[in-house]
Amino acid sequence: MTRIDFHSNVGDSLLYACRLVRKAYLAGQPTIVLAEPPRLRAFDEQLWSFSPLDFVPHCYADSPLAAQTPIVLSATLDNVPHYQVLLNLGAEVPAQFARFERLLEVVGNAQDELIAGRERYRFYRDRGYALNNYKQGG
Repeated sequence: MTRIDFHSNVGDSLLYACRLVRKAYLAGQPTIVLAEPPRLRAFDEQLWSFSPLDFVPHCYADSPLAAQTPIVLSATLDNVPHYQVLLNLGAEVPAQFARFERLLEVVGNAQDELIAGRERYRFYRDRGYALNNYKQGG
């Protein structure tokens, strides 16, 4: 069964997600980052600039290099190259999340993120998934 980790109360969810992806990359865990296209573009831009001393190799799923790249950005889970870790930055429950060993959910402090995050949490809980919660800050 997919392990599901919720990271909530994170403030800036894209910046927090950059740090999570860096951690996964350094741990050798290939990761798919899923989000709607505008949010994915914003995440891509932030991934290049969030830390001046770190480089996190990443590309979009339609890149010829996707199969060899540890961090792959995608708006869908169709034809993604690996299924170890899924980081969901989208508002919806990913349709094919159960193919992954691990699912990371990041919930920022914005009202729309909180509402969508609660709905995803209930969805997984109601289907019997064990949920790990990591609440940041106070």
